[in-house]
Amino acid sequence: MKKFKFGEIKIKKVDPAQLTDRLLLLNLYITQGLTLIIGLIWILFQKRNPFHVLNFPENVQFVAWGLGLAGVMLIVDFLLTYVIPEDSMDDGGINELLFGNRPVWHIVFIAALVAVCEELLFRGAIQYAFGPYWTSILFAVIHVRYLRHFVPTGWVFLSSYGLGYIYIISGTLWAPILCHFFIDLFSGLVIRYRRQS
Repeated sequence: MKKFKFGEIKIKKVDPAQLTDRLLLLNLYITQGLTLIIGLIWILFQKRNPFHVLNFPENVQFVAWGLGLAGVMLIVDFLLTYVIPEDSMDDGGINELLFGNRPVWHIVFIAALVAVCEELLFRGAIQYAFGPYWTSILFAVIHVRYLRHFVPTGWVFLSSYGLGYIYIISGTLWAPILCHFFIDLFSGLVIRYRRQS
């Protein structure tokens, strides 16, 4: 049996044009899996029960917070596309590659997976420890594909802060999960159908 050596793993920067669909999805699923595992472990280290963190609320007020913030964020994002030069909002083509030819069911699945995993880690674990400000800085930094330009980095920070705010106000993680899901779903569908047309 061949032994696996961690020293043989090489990490290098890849141009989005070099990514195959399989490699892109593999990267997405691995990073989201790691995000989920880190979030769950962090919550356990905080001596909290992840099932309590993900308790579904009895009232549906969180839907108004989640969809309301999503609506505001999508309007601001739409306005930014007209005010800011297109190259400033460029993510390197990753979203185009991810959603451009994806079936609708897969876009829904990706949006749900990313929303649950990232919100569990960032709002459920990190914000509990450090508050919404530092959580939003970290959230902006991990969205590394936007760091080349000031405007999208600032926008990711503000979006994250908004997600943290509705988590505090609503008292449930499902408000930011719903908001995150709806934004990713809407953006993914726009990219898919814009490319088709």
